[in-house]
Amino acid sequence: MIQQESRLRVADNTGARELLCIRVLGGSHRRYARVGDVIIATVKTATPQGAVKKGEVVRAVVVRTKKPYSRNDGTLIGFDENAAVLIDTQANPRGTRIFGPVARELREKHFMKIVFAWLAFRSPGPRQHHLREH
Repeated sequence: MIQQESRLRVADNTGARELLCIRVLGGSHRRYARVGDVIIATVKTATPQGAVKKGEVVRAVVVRTKKPYSRNDGTLIGFDENAAVLIDTQANPRGTRIFGPVARELREKHFMKIVFAWLAFRSPGPRQHHLREH
């Protein structure tokens, strides 16, 4: 659960490293953001050559939360950290690569470009490694 003043790691290659949540979008009294929700945040730390600078106000979609949440089949999903991906006003990712795991719930919330960017650059799992020809 992400709320105001929560800090999140950035899971893309825009140059931002850490975000501070300013607002959870979706209503005037909305308090918490979960996986797939859009937040407004400010960049707290950034790399020197990145496209995003420190102090910039950005939109981001939450891709991982430390607080476990339950799926419809009864499984609980929780991650090691809170993380987000920067997006523009049309909900397209600003970066070209996505790092770390991404929750399946982004598919249901129609963030398909983030899912496809993650699929394109993820490391192959153990099953895919054995299928590769040498």
